[in-house]
Amino acid sequence: KDSWMNDPNGMVYHQGIYHLFFQYYPEDIVWGPMHWGHATSKDLIHWDHEPIKLFPDENGYIFSGSAVVDDKNTSGLGSLENPPLVAIFTYHDPKGEKEKRIDFQTQGIAFSLDNGKSWTKYKNNPVLMNPGIVDFRDPKVFWHTETGKWIMALAVKDHAEFYASPDLINWSKLSDFGKTSGAHGGVWECPDLFPLKVEGTSIQKWILLISINPGGPNGGSATQYFVGDFDGKTFVADHSDSKWMDY
Repeated sequence: KDSWMNDPNGMVYHQGIYHLFFQYYPEDIVWGPMHWGHATSKDLIHWDHEPIKLFPDENGYIFSGSAVVDDKNTSGLGSLENPPLVAIFTYHDPKGEKEKRIDFQTQGIAFSLDNGKSWTKYKNNPVLMNPGIVDFRDPKVFWHTETGKWIMALAVKDHAEFYASPDLINWSKLSDFGKTSGAHGGVWECPDLFPLKVEGTSIQKWILLISINPGGPNGGSATQYFVGDFDGKTFVADHSDSKWMDY
């Protein structure tokens, strides 16, 4: 009734609590400087509103991202006894946007040592600088067991890019996907990458979800998906056409 909210962010489960963060502007019912709002649940049905967790700072607004339990303390931001929750998010610098720069979106991290009650932004943010592309956002991060690294899927204008890190702080680019695949009627946004077993078999396929805005089959935004394989470095789709989650 009195605030703006959209994109769910940083959904994570830790010590019996489901955490849901989301894009939030507390001052008005129209879009404004983005924060990360927060809600918690024990059953995914009944939710409690929590205080705002990430506020804009000198690096910019807090755009979409994800969160992980760093249970091996690879980041060094917690301990093996008390592993940190780590949020990975896009900084959107309104000053850079106003100046028509092309590098005003970067990736930052924050961590919590009390199961999401309080968060500390990493002192040397951003952890991933912009290479000179206006749309460079929405990091989805997960642990890839086979390569022993964190993988980031990132939406970059008209394609997805993949980065790897041993510690959630130092990132290196692996590959990209999609410049000649899927729909290109708008900017690509909010990726997700995860494995699924093919029903009735031992075969595992990887699914890349990525939204587009505009350019959906009914106009406006929509979510396309690609089925393929990911080896820890490169995503290779079995098809180049668009398949729609919400056709």
